[in-house]
Amino acid sequence: MPWTPDRYPASMRGLPLEVRLKAIEIANALLAEDGDEGRAIRIGIAKAKEWALRHRGGFPRDGGPVATPFKN
Repeated sequence: MPWTPDRYPASMRGLPLEVRLKAIEIANALLAEDGDEGRAIRIGIAKAKEWALRHRGGFPRDGGPVATPFKN
């Protein structure tokens, strides 16, 4: 079953909202491809963080960009 903004994996709980929504979008697409939830979650989170760094100038922990990348 696909994830939603209200129902998502616990591992996405600490992500900022905008990054979490992107992670859900990516994970759902991967889940539809092969059905492997663990893989979809891991890749979805990683790619959403990469997206945040490229498109928003940083990983927004407190609502704004950060000067250094986040830790995995």
